[in-house]
Amino acid sequence: MDIVGTCGKEDIVILAIESSCDETAAAVVRNGRKVLSNIISSQIDLHTLYGGVVPEIASRKHTERINQVIGEALQTAGMVLEDMDAIAVTYGPGLVGALLVGVSAAKAISFASGIPLIGVHHIEGHISANYIENKDLEPPFVCLVVSGGHSHLVRVTDYGEYEILGRTRDDAAGEAFDKVARAIGLGYPGGPKIDKVSKEGNPDAIFFPRAKVGDAVYDFSFSGLKSAVLNYLNSCEMKGIEICQADVAASFQKAVVDVLVEHSMQAVEECGINKFAIAGGVASNSALRSAFEKECAKRNITFYYPSPIMCTDNAAMIGAAAYYEYRKGVRHGYDLNAVPNLKLGEK
Repeated sequence: MDIVGTCGKEDIVILAIESSCDETAAAVVRNGRKVLSNIISSQIDLHTLYGGVVPEIASRKHTERINQVIGEALQTAGMVLEDMDAIAVTYGPGLVGALLVGVSAAKAISFASGIPLIGVHHIEGHISANYIENKDLEPPFVCLVVSGGHSHLVRVTDYGEYEILGRTRDDAAGEAFDKVARAIGLGYPGGPKIDKVSKEGNPDAIFFPRAKVGDAVYDFSFSGLKSAVLNYLNSCEMKGIEICQADVAASFQKAVVDVLVEHSMQAVEECGINKFAIAGGVASNSALRSAFEKECAKRNITFYYPSPIMCTDNAAMIGAAAYYEYRKGVRHGYDLNAVPNLKLGEK
């Protein structure tokens, strides 16, 4: 990675690519906040057959779709490659094979066109999704990133500058949703299905544990909660007790929401910041949003959140994050590689 002087050009237009998991996505973003196109080719229907994402299949599908998606993003934006000021791409964390497809495509386009290359951290992209739809949002603020692979509580001190306050010690929140959904017969993807069926259940029907990590008050642990749900289901089966799917889903969801809200509100208050945002796939959960709206209103905290389409993996959020890297003069070389376990804050 190189740091170079930024140009004085008023409008910066970036072609962004995202392929970290099972969405092949490309977008054109102007000045980090205006989305000119955002094309997403989802593989959910394919992976549903297997109850989760199959890395080899995901990689092959990315290879099939990447060029088409990039072309469609440019066409929808009414622009050509020569109009771009930078090519941005997710290079970690994620599935290594999936990441390599996007990184390889971005490097090839950058090399052939001479347009600068910018590698973007996937979690930074999720956080930056909030800039797209909340034009008034500026750092500092606290952000909770919750998805299938990540649960991070982050203090955003400036654009591209982060302090991790807490993270999951085991299962991510979205991962727990998927596993519990599978256990109660809802299938994949678990998050939206549990959210839907929970509306028909009683969230106080069953008490499931809320884990606390003694030496790190902001850290999360959902493995014990997942095990508690499985133990409850096994106990009911052995005793011949009928299981109410909606009650189990609602009670599990409430346990997750309670922990996420409690830790987040504590962090916001102790940081002395009156701005809070959520991001990631689980951020579209209706119970979670409702709980945060209520708690933030009680504390006079401004609550920011992206629309559901911006919560899922998409390239617009990568373009938003890349814009602020571009303005700081960040450029990557053609030795940029996929880093599946990339930590937030690493460059």
